[in-house]
Amino acid sequence: MLFADKVALVTGGGSGIGRASAHAFARHGASVGILGRTAEEIEHVASEIRALGGSALPLVADVKDEGAMREAVEALVDAFGGVDIVVANAGVNGVWAPVDDLKPSEWDETIAINLRGTFLTLHLTVPYLRKAAEGSIIVVSSINGTRTFTTPGALAYSATKAAQLAMVQQLALELGKDGVRVNAVCPGAIETSIDENTEQRGAGTSGIPVIWPEGDIPVSHGKPGTADDVADAILFLASSKARHITGTPLWIDGGQGLLR
Repeated sequence: MLFADKVALVTGGGSGIGRASAHAFARHGASVGILGRTAEEIEHVASEIRALGGSALPLVADVKDEGAMREAVEALVDAFGGVDIVVANAGVNGVWAPVDDLKPSEWDETIAINLRGTFLTLHLTVPYLRKAAEGSIIVVSSINGTRTFTTPGALAYSATKAAQLAMVQQLALELGKDGVRVNAVCPGAIETSIDENTEQRGAGTSGIPVIWPEGDIPVSHGKPGTADDVADAILFLASSKARHITGTPLWIDGGQGLLR
């Protein structure tokens, strides 16, 4: 039980990488706070974990809302006594469009969820992580903005993902003296529902036509990874097995980013 007596907070925990991570932590003994905007989703995940004998608390909050996030973190601490691990996973693809077509309001929404949301998550949990014996933060970034820049119109998204990695590396130094490690996972193509909420315009204008080699994810012969592939990496980075790793991006893309 890698995480017996530990408390983990997973934002965006109602589906995809967040859901897989919440399940993984619970299987290894952690009490898990599952935070998300949709009550039905996070309550379903919490019920799944409890049915398997785990401990989980659904926390309804929008990551860009300071008041709601503060209440959620306080509820988690009240329920389980502290926070040891934070997985800042909540995010959106947002609108992908050429820079002169992307509306300022669309830019602002992506920045608010992906970047302000990450900031608020860490701002509110770091005081508790400093008290933990082995505090750990894992930020879910992306190959976009850190390894590849070929997704047409993904300006706002890539900017947030690059900024998340900068936050990780800045905070690795700031929090290292307190024994808190900060790392990032940077997934490539992963089988989740995030693409269903993506609006893309003008790909023909902003995209650069390239013919990829057959199967553009070498390790899996072109097939995308799974949420569990990312959750396993998050589990490792959160554990004592990664005790000397901080400020590090871990690309989980099957080699996809090396081709692009």
